[in-house]
Amino acid sequence: MNRTRRPFIILLPVAVVAALSCADAEPESAGAAPANEIPTFQVEPNWAKIPTGWVLGQVSSVAVDRRDHVWVLQRPTTLEPAEASMAAPPVLEFDPEGNFVQAWGGPSPEYPWPESEHGIFVDYKDFVWIGGNGPTDQVLKFTMAGELVMQIGTPGESTGNLDTQNLSRPADQWVHPPTNEVFIADGYGNRRVIVYDADTGAFKRMWGAFGNPPTDGEVDPGWTAEQEGDGPPHFSPPVHAARVSNDGLVYVSDRGGKRVQVFTIDGTYVSQVFIGRECMAPECGNGQTAASTAFSPDPEQRYLYVGNRSQAHVMVLDRRTLEILDSFGEWGSEPGNFGTMHHMAVDSKGNLFVGEVTPLEPVNRRVQKFALTGMRPRAVP
Repeated sequence: MNRTRRPFIILLPVAVVAALSCADAEPESAGAAPANEIPTFQVEPNWAKIPTGWVLGQVSSVAVDRRDHVWVLQRPTTLEPAEASMAAPPVLEFDPEGNFVQAWGGPSPEYPWPESEHGIFVDYKDFVWIGGNGPTDQVLKFTMAGELVMQIGTPGESTGNLDTQNLSRPADQWVHPPTNEVFIADGYGNRRVIVYDADTGAFKRMWGAFGNPPTDGEVDPGWTAEQEGDGPPHFSPPVHAARVSNDGLVYVSDRGGKRVQVFTIDGTYVSQVFIGRECMAPECGNGQTAASTAFSPDPEQRYLYVGNRSQAHVMVLDRRTLEILDSFGEWGSEPGNFGTMHHMAVDSKGNLFVGEVTPLEPVNRRVQKFALTGMRPRAVP
């Protein structure tokens, strides 16, 4: 176990830029009253204080625990040789003010650490869940101190989308307290959501796009602007995130399919929204959009935030209707801009945290904090 506690000193810059983006939506619930206000954000520079002498690799994921501590998952092996000796441990914890608390993680003889760190989540029992997008095939459950509690999946053992005991390059995980189940976006090798008991690791159920049984076979290259209709009948990898709302709806980020699909917790399809369907590679990054989602912290979770990877926007949606209300951000390295946007999280005050994994220019290896500043009236045509 690699675990380190150190003082802090430097910052990760952040800011906000307004912009608009297009998408096609289907209402989640007919007749729902539209939102008449839109949340506003302001970047909070100098928030995360990284210990002196440490540098971050690609920041793949961020999570917020019930104390509003922010957990960052980063990839030390993505650093160039000149910086490799300064690499921070993969898991870093910060308090709400951005002060460094602790760090741990990395290869260990006790468990197979992911070769490429991808998703982090802290559940309601204070367990920390880690997954990797490969070539590794496991999700690991730790205490907050970094001690292994459980492993789901064995590296190299997956036989495909019908295998209920193993995973294939899982992208994300989320624990739903009412059922104590972990929902895994499985993800890069497979194309499904799979659910396990969060205490025992026992398999519960799984599904693909539109609630169809997950299947192996040819992978659809994705959804393009020229195509019409509901999109491919299966997820287009990577299935990048799965998040469960307070009212028991599962929001799946079908990044390759440029859409967020919504399900009940038993896998029944409810609705979907396209995110940047007009975005095409190479004109628009890699042409993939819906990287992750996050919910506003009010009891109704009125707003759904969607990370639009290739268009470098955070999209603001009415969660009930899936109507796109606003967006902000653009490509760049300035505070508030985004490189390759990845996972997101929201704290109890409504502040939004976004990780970036930009491998090329702009080289953004950071987690940005966008502080919720209030609400503004929505301009209705």
